[in-house]
Amino acid sequence: MTIIPAIDIINGKCVRLTKGDYAQQKVYNENPVEVAKQFADAGLQRVHIVDLDGAKAGKIVNIAVLEAIASSTNLVIDFGGGIKDINDVGNVFSAGAAMATIGSLAVKHPELLEEWLMEFGADKFLIGADVLEGKIKISGWLEDGGIDIFTFIGKMIGLGAANIFCTDISKDGVMEGPSVELYKQIMEQHPEINLIASGGVSNLNDVLELKAIGCSGAIIGKAIYEGNIPLQQLSSFN
Repeated sequence: MTIIPAIDIINGKCVRLTKGDYAQQKVYNENPVEVAKQFADAGLQRVHIVDLDGAKAGKIVNIAVLEAIASSTNLVIDFGGGIKDINDVGNVFSAGAAMATIGSLAVKHPELLEEWLMEFGADKFLIGADVLEGKIKISGWLEDGGIDIFTFIGKMIGLGAANIFCTDISKDGVMEGPSVELYKQIMEQHPEINLIASGGVSNLNDVLELKAIGCSGAIIGKAIYEGNIPLQQLSSFN
């Protein structure tokens, strides 16, 4: 199981939102590169970077942060938020990301995603399934995607995607535990995917529970920033 710390970016700063609400943001560090270096120094190997400005604007905004983290660490980076065309995908890879995170576009324009999967390979993409009460949300969690989580994942598998992370928005940023039952259901229906859990992890027991049900990874944000889980404990999972 891979532990993937999250760096969410607004105005070039490392922040966390509560339940995806842009009005409920807390700045944890003015310099995301410092945060990434702390992850690398602790022995973690991955990082999940979200351009929240980009997700809201529908275009990449904080690619400079990606470039700075990629040039300053050896972390394997997935980057998302505002990727809309094949040029954006290429730019993200050129800036140092190992994987492009695709969320809203996968819902709105799956035919584009299919082209990219064929062009670059399925291992270069991480598909984001952001869910609230069983329904997919898009555009920085601000719009209804018009499809349920299980149908969406089935559709992504049909396109050739293999790496999917699922965020239960109701759990995100509140540290009340992850949506274990939801992830169990997904794994039962689609055991062939690499499922990464996201949202709600509050302590080490949550991580162990996610590992036990077969999740291939866990994206963790607030629990790290608030000091609930020491980085050194997480490095042992990699």
